[in-house]
Amino acid sequence: MTAPLHRPRPGTPDTQQGMRRRNLSRVLHAVAAEGPLSRAAVAQHIGLTRAAVSTLVDELIRAGLLEELGPQRPGGVGRPGSALMVSDRGPAGFGAEVGVDHLAVCAVDLRGTVRARAERRVSNRGRAPGPVLRDLAALINQVNGEAAAEGLRPAGLAVAVPGLVARGSHTVVRAPNLDWHDTDLGALLPAHLPWGDDVPLTVDNEANFGALAELWLTADRPADFLHVSAEIGIGAALVVEGELLRGARGFAGELGHVPVRPEGPACPCGSRGCLEQYAGEEAVLRAAGLAPGADRTALLAERADAGDAATRRALRGAGSALGIALTGAVNLLDPRAVVLGGALSRLAPWLLPSLERELTRRATTPADGVLISQLGSEGPLLGAAHSARRTVLDDPMGSVRA
Repeated sequence: MTAPLHRPRPGTPDTQQGMRRRNLSRVLHAVAAEGPLSRAAVAQHIGLTRAAVSTLVDELIRAGLLEELGPQRPGGVGRPGSALMVSDRGPAGFGAEVGVDHLAVCAVDLRGTVRARAERRVSNRGRAPGPVLRDLAALINQVNGEAAAEGLRPAGLAVAVPGLVARGSHTVVRAPNLDWHDTDLGALLPAHLPWGDDVPLTVDNEANFGALAELWLTADRPADFLHVSAEIGIGAALVVEGELLRGARGFAGELGHVPVRPEGPACPCGSRGCLEQYAGEEAVLRAAGLAPGADRTALLAERADAGDAATRRALRGAGSALGIALTGAVNLLDPRAVVLGGALSRLAPWLLPSLERELTRRATTPADGVLISQLGSEGPLLGAAHSARRTVLDDPMGSVRA
């Protein structure tokens, strides 16, 4: 497996200093993806001379981003090279997730290992942003303390939210299932954090982070796919040639608010007959005659697995509604594959037959297949943390603090 292609950092001037920063990133990405590697192996991976790579490696070692593991002889002749690995101390990516009924935070080191995690089950529907963000900050502080005890510090914080986020901003324009409107997390959150506004903050839709997690963390995932995830709401994200398609305002992927039956029930978004009213967790529970519990997905899976007719009928209906909505997306966007994530991955055995039947019947250019996410409901949180981690890999020197 070769190291992934990395485009120049936006805004990096095409100067000697800019080239050096890009080459440092290429070295760090190569070792992160393929390590442990010798200097010679890194040079072969990225196409630079061994002398140039040695200079870059020495700089990354001094910065504490790479470490040497000692001589390594893979079976060849000559003097063994010293194996390189990215450091498991120093900068780490912090990810946070605001869900309708939970909050979660984790820290991921440069090797991609989750080193600390905290979660709280709490209903956030209708709560004002201030109290929710204070609770989230308490979890961030807890994770930060655990990470610091292991020699880690936050290089960036990325927050996943179940709503529309204006492109290039920290503003949640609309999150119907939270009842948030025009909420600037960049103005509200830093005041509660131990590092204030010193650590870069990113805010994005949970479906976008879920899709990025699929792209980065799942082996053999195609570079073009449509990722669909669900809890109470349903979101989608399109990855094209390894890049997230965001749309002009950053609002691409609102599959949950695509009408599948225009005269159907009212939706919190203001429309009627949206997909969420048929395939969201609460909608499926209602159709199955079940009351919401602490873990809605587990309840549905348990009842369906036990052969409960009403639950299976509700899941078949949800699968059909998903298939109808996905037909439009597949016909319009022509993805290589559709990936079911979040709660959908756990309920896939009962959703897939009716979903695939609708796609086969309706789609003019069907995707190669419907794949099931291995990340499940952890996708958005992991995608957020790895997004923050990758800011270090993309610009190693930008992450080094004096």
